[in-house]
Amino acid sequence: MRTIMHAKRLHLLLPFALPAVADAASALHALQSPALDKLLARATLVERVAGEDFQRTLPHERWIARQFGAVASSAADEAPLAPYMLLADGGTPGDAVWACVEPVHIRVAHDHLVLLDPASLSLADEDALALFAVAQPLVQELGVRIEAPTPKRWYLSGETLSRLASASPQRASGRSIEIWLPHDAHTGQRSRAWMKLQNEVQMAWFEHPVNEAREARGLAPVNSLWLHGHGAAQPVKSPFGRVFSNAAATRGLALAAGVEASMAPSALRALPATNNATATNSTTLVELDAFATPFVQQDWQNWSTALAGLEREWFAPVLAALRAGELDALVVTLAGDTSSVTLSATRSDLRRFWRHRVLASLFE
Repeated sequence: MRTIMHAKRLHLLLPFALPAVADAASALHALQSPALDKLLARATLVERVAGEDFQRTLPHERWIARQFGAVASSAADEAPLAPYMLLADGGTPGDAVWACVEPVHIRVAHDHLVLLDPASLSLADEDALALFAVAQPLVQELGVRIEAPTPKRWYLSGETLSRLASASPQRASGRSIEIWLPHDAHTGQRSRAWMKLQNEVQMAWFEHPVNEAREARGLAPVNSLWLHGHGAAQPVKSPFGRVFSNAAATRGLALAAGVEASMAPSALRALPATNNATATNSTTLVELDAFATPFVQQDWQNWSTALAGLEREWFAPVLAALRAGELDALVVTLAGDTSSVTLSATRSDLRRFWRHRVLASLFE
């Protein structure tokens, strides 16, 4: 294995790594992750944060916002990540309040509406841009500024939106959306302005050629917008020397803190060596999102497959690097639907054979 010299401390952030105990008992009873189990068994518990069922953000979002100082404490319900996402996507958030908006599909169930996981929408960039061209003037009629630095992730800014609270799309996916829809953060009332805009966009997109072509191919139509991540950018500071993540919010926080940020590599062997051997902050954060889609879609077979891939490409090589002294310390933060847990392991910890802990013991 290639050395990862100068990455003295490696911190792995694993969103959606903690299924519910009920799911684990029925569908995840035969997990095989010997390297991860060894790391967790010998590690020291650093922090456990218990969330609540109806928080509108996800624990890994709140965790990353807290690490950079974008929120004050683990008790914060919101994670104002939209301005940092905009920064990662090439925009300039300034000091305005921004919200991220994504084109989505909302389906009708028996007596409620359900949000489809946006990751499963398979929306082509050119189709997203065609839908944006229709939605843009409708948004601007509200006196709201809209930007589309990427085809499928748009950003809104305006006084109309500054008081709204909303839920992360992955938080609301697969559930009745009633409690997750945008509402006034102070009164709890549904936003009439946002409801009006959604209705107008839905009507404009109803027979749009993009949706007609999608339905002809057996794909779900794009029939609504999802708003999330409200907030204004604050001065932030990074506890990490480098950040690797596919999440725009994580990369944006790093960029706002003046830290190198890149997409996550597929394996530890592809992690670039740091260019500065004397860096005072030698912790490298890598956010691995392999669990996200199967977790949100409750696809436990593919969740197990994702675990096997991470075991092969990350956990086993990290364990070997720790044993060989190529890595001073590993920190792992595992998050689920409501909670997160952080553990730390050093080379000497690996010799503490009397410590016992398995992944399943951390499940929610």
